[in-house]
Amino acid sequence: MDEPHVHKLFIGKVKKMGDPEAKNRLYRPWESGIFKNETDKTLWLGKTGFTGDEVADKRNHGGPEKAVFSYPIKHYTFWKEELEMESIDMGAFGENFAVLEMDEFSVCIGDTYKVGDAIIQVSQPRRPCWKPARRFRIMDLALRIQKSGRTGWYFRVLQEGNVKAESDLELIDRPYPQWSIQACNEVMYIYKEDLRLAEELASCPLLAENWKRTFNKRLRGQESIMEKRVFGPNK
Repeated sequence: MDEPHVHKLFIGKVKKMGDPEAKNRLYRPWESGIFKNETDKTLWLGKTGFTGDEVADKRNHGGPEKAVFSYPIKHYTFWKEELEMESIDMGAFGENFAVLEMDEFSVCIGDTYKVGDAIIQVSQPRRPCWKPARRFRIMDLALRIQKSGRTGWYFRVLQEGNVKAESDLELIDRPYPQWSIQACNEVMYIYKEDLRLAEELASCPLLAENWKRTFNKRLRGQESIMEKRVFGPNK
């Protein structure tokens, strides 16, 4: 079996798009860093991401717990068929790492990898928002991503360093093999009534704080409303 590796590396600046006169909300003005470009350069990976990479909504995107967004290349075969969109391909969901030989079943919270000169650690699954839907003008795309389990995941940066495409991801620690990205997604979206699972996952020391807060709210009977996240200003 081949080793997990970064096949392509993507970064991008924030872009402003849309028509202020548009009647359809999906065509109205918005801004995002989702439009990323492939690069073969060696880039510095700092605590909050790559040099030259930007996010528009700094409250919900980016930061130390979401420094690098990773997405499996193989998922695009599914999305081409699901969305009947042959043009959708690597980089379409705003990922920094397009990865091979890893997915939501094989990656776990706390997994620590050496990539290039950096050391990175899995912090959380991605919770899909309304921006991919706006990009492709498919109202329920965030829900489709969520339900499919093909969410991708984020890394935090433990050691800064230079990284380039075609770099191996060398696993150096796996402290929580029970908490795969798939398992986390199931607790978040499928087994919402199982408070025991929510409590167990919330107690995982290396789970991102915003996921812990969501589960702790659930334990207090304060379930978050997802409509704002998945539809936002699109609806």
